[in-house]
Amino acid sequence: MKFNYLLAVAGMLALINAPACMAASSDTFRCQNDLVRIGETKSTVSQKCGEPVFKDAFCKPADKAPAANNANVSVVPCEAVDEWTYNPGAGQFMTTLRFESGKLVSIKYGARAK
Repeated sequence: MKFNYLLAVAGMLALINAPACMAASSDTFRCQNDLVRIGETKSTVSQKCGEPVFKDAFCKPADKAPAANNANVSVVPCEAVDEWTYNPGAGQFMTTLRFESGKLVSIKYGARAK
């Protein structure tokens, strides 16, 4: 009986603390004296926010394209993905902006900056 009670309490604590462990997301990000919104281009974000502390770029596989008429080669196109991380200052949340095909598609808040 005592074991079941402890297990139930541990489960409840895990559920209560789960949101604190997950990254939060938003549709806007305040940087300097401006606001960045989902859908803005990399150049617009760069003008508003300046250079990020970290940049990552990779290629996300897109839908498979049909092969050319006389080719025996299958072409797998990819979509350019960039992730820029900003440090808004001590005590603020590290923020990662994700761009797909040059447009801002997500804003995620991580751990607090030190």
